[in-house]
Amino acid sequence: MAFLSHNSNYFFIITFLIFCTIYSCYSAINDTITSSKSLKDNETITSNNTNFKLGFFSPLNSTNRYLGIWYINKTNNIWIANRDQPLKDSNGIVTIHKDGNFIILNKPNGVIIWSTNISSSTNSTAQLADSGNLILRDISSGATIWDSFTHPADAAVPTMRIAANQVTGKKISFVSRKSDNDPSSGHYSASLERLDAPEVFIWKDKNIHWRTGPWNGRVFLGSPRMLTEYLAGWRFDQDTDGTTYITYNFADKTMFGILSLTPHGTLKLIEYMNKKELFRLEVDQNECDFYGKCGPFGNCDNSTVPICSCFDGFEPKNSVEWSLGNWTNGCVRKEGMNLKCEMVKNGSSIVKQDGFKVYHNMKPPDFNVRTNNADQDKCGADCLANCSCLAYAYDPSIFCMYWTGELIDLQKFPNGGVDLFVRVPAELVAVKKEKGHNKSFLIIVIAGVIGALILVICAYLLWRKCSARHKGRLPQNMITREHQQMKLDELPLYDFEKLETATNCFHFNNMLGKGGFGPVYKGVMEDGQEIAVKRLSKASGQGIEEFMNEVVVISKLQHRNLVRLLGCCVERGEQILVYEFMPNKSLDAFLFDPLQKKNLDWRKRSNIIEGIARGIMYLHRDSRLRIIHRDLKASNILLDSDMIPKISDFGLARIVKFGEDDEANTKRVVGTYGYMPPEYAMEGLFSEKSDVYSFGVLLLEIVSGRRNSSFSHHEDTLSLVGFAWKLWLEENIISLIDPEVWDACFESSMLRCIHIGLLCVQELPRDRPNISTVVLMLVSEITHLPPPGRVAFVHKQSSKSTTESSQKSHQSNSNNNVTLSEVQGR
Repeated sequence: MAFLSHNSNYFFIITFLIFCTIYSCYSAINDTITSSKSLKDNETITSNNTNFKLGFFSPLNSTNRYLGIWYINKTNNIWIANRDQPLKDSNGIVTIHKDGNFIILNKPNGVIIWSTNISSSTNSTAQLADSGNLILRDISSGATIWDSFTHPADAAVPTMRIAANQVTGKKISFVSRKSDNDPSSGHYSASLERLDAPEVFIWKDKNIHWRTGPWNGRVFLGSPRMLTEYLAGWRFDQDTDGTTYITYNFADKTMFGILSLTPHGTLKLIEYMNKKELFRLEVDQNECDFYGKCGPFGNCDNSTVPICSCFDGFEPKNSVEWSLGNWTNGCVRKEGMNLKCEMVKNGSSIVKQDGFKVYHNMKPPDFNVRTNNADQDKCGADCLANCSCLAYAYDPSIFCMYWTGELIDLQKFPNGGVDLFVRVPAELVAVKKEKGHNKSFLIIVIAGVIGALILVICAYLLWRKCSARHKGRLPQNMITREHQQMKLDELPLYDFEKLETATNCFHFNNMLGKGGFGPVYKGVMEDGQEIAVKRLSKASGQGIEEFMNEVVVISKLQHRNLVRLLGCCVERGEQILVYEFMPNKSLDAFLFDPLQKKNLDWRKRSNIIEGIARGIMYLHRDSRLRIIHRDLKASNILLDSDMIPKISDFGLARIVKFGEDDEANTKRVVGTYGYMPPEYAMEGLFSEKSDVYSFGVLLLEIVSGRRNSSFSHHEDTLSLVGFAWKLWLEENIISLIDPEVWDACFESSMLRCIHIGLLCVQELPRDRPNISTVVLMLVSEITHLPPPGRVAFVHKQSSKSTTESSQKSHQSNSNNNVTLSEVQGR
């Protein structure tokens, strides 16, 4: 029996080893083509990770056969071998030729349809790598002798390059298809140009069609609509052989992207997560994007009518054609507005030196000359010293950029771009300054006289009123030792007495609101500046930790959609933060007020949604710090005079180092009930996806005009999220839209926002999009959004204690600690 048992084990081991050997060989063959293993029309090879396949396919409405590589399925084609030499039938075969080339044969007559066309006489094999790259290798040395990534078609995937070598002139460029159903080479191509400050050019045949503007290490300066997520993971580098290239990749290994050049010359991006399509978008083009639309020295602004204009001191070269909308001849300097550089250089004392007129948010013109000057002021001085220099711009990463020829392909953006300094004669600068100086001087004199009188009167009255309250207080500069140890050097310190005067001794009539931190007052400083003064209440549950956290976090941030911290005060045992004043208070004051909400039409709500998303994207991706807010809600969104949203209240924000784990853990769960995702409320786990969840709730509130907590006594659900999900499943989501803003013209936009909101509040953090993707979904005409999975919302609780807890948390706009035993996730 022991002998039989021993033999049985021995037999099992041998069988297992044979099976492993066969499987290993099969796996190796399954992703490889050799001289002895060909590939027929009805066969494919698959990469080891099963993500990519190589085989023959036919486009829609065509019988032509092409050899290609695709991701997941044939509609996601990333490379085509014989795009300009299609097979007319299914008799094609792929093999390794005796000279080592990878070839496509027409089997009946043996004619080579397509070949890698390398001058090699070695034995080779072709393998489909896990990256989607088809690699032809020398068998003896293992060296790569050809690969598909350096011979692309119309699509780029992670780790692929767009490259150029200034010495050899060799380029890796992409060529569009003729049409969606015709993969042959089309009219558009994309290549890397201007290698000192590299730009991607799109050509139409041999003419420039569009360009990105120079790359500054993070963005293309001439393409502000190519947002952070679109450029996430992009890297510029140079090989030892002088090849300059730009490539991209994803830090998240579950992500994949296909960036393609479309048949009409635009860029299209499709992103996938866990092999499922996440979104697709196309970078739209307007008239100003077309190269040289307004000709030399012509400035294009898509928000104006007409879109083309001339700079100050310039006029249309051909006024008749210009008036008819043909701007290609551009602009020339007006008579008498010629530069005086040569005369000054020759020692003339009659004329003054030229100056500069600055234009903001501009696309850098073509043909720049880059220098390594790190000093912005030196850029202007160097340009003035060179009579050929007609303009300059500065970027902290690229440094100085100069233009010595005609300024071509100019465009004005609503945001982004650079400040462009255009050289003009001294008299034009002088006229501008003189007019501005006279007007400013008159305003200053009048305002000064009136302001002085008002301040004298107010100061006297306030002194009388406040003098009694000063008794018994500590001296003005008495700061506790704890405060002295704080790192407040980077922030202006306000005198308590001046804040007291500005707020009329913190009078009740000046109170703007009250939260968990304490009351917020409106104040007017001596110079007339309006401020918001946030004073820590002695009875507040928050303390020095939240105060210092807000100081440290927000003092380092600058963004259009974040409230600006002006300074703080730590005198007399006080903890006070001073902010810019927001005249329209907070979003909830409009959104949930039956009368005020009528002032929030859909355009305003849409702009507010986008602004909040951009502010969060800055916190998560673009700021010097990586910040998770942890308390996003309507009462923490302030509105300025133009209804531009500003994210406020960073007392609970956390700074997370780049490169750390996606999730962090805290034992102290703080925030506002209803806006917290389940993983945070129940486990203390927070990440960027926590803010995404809060934004999703906020988005649903903005669209519906209903507070999340207003569903406390709803018969089916406890939250707006649950109610929205119920309507979605019933295919009645349109009824969620606030009747005050519903408009058939904007119905698709409203439904789109609800869809995005539901994607943001999905139960599992990994299923929620990151905020950069959310921004792209909001601002781009993405044709497809994935359906939302099960959302995370709270069931109605039956216990009285739970209900009371929920109600209590909703009665205030303060930050609340959550009792975990009273929260149940779905």
